[in-house]
Amino acid sequence: MKVLVTGANGYIGRHVVKALLDKGAEVIACDIVTTDVDERAERKTLNLFELPEGNVYEQLGSPDVCLHMAWRNGFVHNAPTQIGDLSAHYKFLTAMIDGGLKQLAVMGTMHEVGYWEGAIDENTPCNPISMYGIAKDALRRAMMLYCKQKECILQWLRCYYIIGDDKKNNSIFCKLLLAAEEGKKTFPFTTGKNQYDFITIEELANQLSAAVMQKEVIGIINCCTGRPMSLATRVEQFVKEHNLDIKLEYGAFPDRPYDSPCEYGDNSRIKQILSIK
Repeated sequence: MKVLVTGANGYIGRHVVKALLDKGAEVIACDIVTTDVDERAERKTLNLFELPEGNVYEQLGSPDVCLHMAWRNGFVHNAPTQIGDLSAHYKFLTAMIDGGLKQLAVMGTMHEVGYWEGAIDENTPCNPISMYGIAKDALRRAMMLYCKQKECILQWLRCYYIIGDDKKNNSIFCKLLLAAEEGKKTFPFTTGKNQYDFITIEELANQLSAAVMQKEVIGIINCCTGRPMSLATRVEQFVKEHNLDIKLEYGAFPDRPYDSPCEYGDNSRIKQILSIK
């Protein structure tokens, strides 16, 4: 199977490329730069906001499936680029389908759902309350309609709270590591009471790669653990795991108004995928 991965040089993309290669897939890694991509992958340099003339699907190697992970400012939930970039994503994905793509997978987010308490499944209504969530939800709805019209398989891979110690990401875990390296003894924090579905970057890459390498389970797929844990508990665990000499300053920042007390994914569909032989 030939898999095109956009955003392949990003924090998550690099791990997914490796996972796909380890599973035996032929990978075309596409990004503005590809300097950190696994050397086993074929590399394609492309700015998705400046598409070339002609059939972009063929120019990108005529893949069996496109895993679209490219997205600017994923950690800046109300950045102007969230809505501003939306039409470019739609233009790229529809051009790929018009060119001949038969299976599309797109990385989604729990922020499409908005405020929700409890488990999120493929039927949970979406009412996003951040620009990031609004943009992802709009792209999902548009691609569901377009893929149905063009008879293209769509997999919407909804991700949750990702954990990793790679310093090239912008998560709270990365910021903790950097603060400890700078010799800081305290770290300003929220109350930490909100509960999320935490998943390691390695397990997420395993789930994403497994999802795109099969066609039995399609539509919205939660890539998650299915187990909620408080932010405070998981961050304290991270501090202990990495032997960081730093204490959390609880209450220094307010909790985000659009985060629910407890929000996690129903992982029944990804478990089904992982059981496919």
